[in-house]
Amino acid sequence: MKSNIVLIGFMGVGKGRTARALAEKTGMFAVDCDDLIESFSNMKVREIFSEFGEPRFRELEQQVAVWLQKQVRNTIISTGGGFFNVPNIRKIGKVVYLHADFNQILETIYAHPNAKKKIKKRPLLNDLAKARTLHESRLPLYRNVADIEIQVGGKTVEQISNAIIKKARLK
Repeated sequence: MKSNIVLIGFMGVGKGRTARALAEKTGMFAVDCDDLIESFSNMKVREIFSEFGEPRFRELEQQVAVWLQKQVRNTIISTGGGFFNVPNIRKIGKVVYLHADFNQILETIYAHPNAKKKIKKRPLLNDLAKARTLHESRLPLYRNVADIEIQVGGKTVEQISNAIIKKARLK
């Protein structure tokens, strides 16, 4: 049986669309951690942050991580930008870090047909200096937990998914 693939990386790097492409190419399932958190809590992520703050969101994220470890197999898991901090991440599956530099991430988000919606979903982008600092501070942390790193800047989702399939030996 194939193990799970856990996609980590900064917001806007393409974890969700890469998970869907990988699922299509490999026949594996794809799940999104933020969707799971919303299902577990019956609230939108932005509502959780607004009403209860980041600490509650991180508690729910850890609950999802435990559930994934115990219940999910043969699945591509796209995560939120901070999911790499869950202590059991390596027990969930092979961790693949999708990396792009900060300017490439911004270009991708702003070029998207639904850019306004994508930016609204990421309130941190209202303060680009703070977002850039966070991106830089997380780089070594992402690399520390990753089994595989894939450079995604300037690549198509097809190229990215093919690189993951090759490096993770999914076929």
